[in-house]
Amino acid sequence: MDPIIVLSVVMLAVWAAGTWFDAPGWIHILLTAGVFLLTWRIVTKAAKPPASGKR
Repeated sequence: MDPIIVLSVVMLAVWAAGTWFDAPGWIHILLTAGVFLLTWRIVTKAAKPPASGKR
């Protein structure tokens, strides 16, 4: 699996766990960054041209 996708999922999991407790306001940056990284990586991964076979 792609490390950027793993990082974004970890960030979202930490954010979700942090919202159950009395978390400071800066923890919501993890939500913003996690969603951004996940969306960015999925879009850029889909935009790559298919790899051509070796000759």
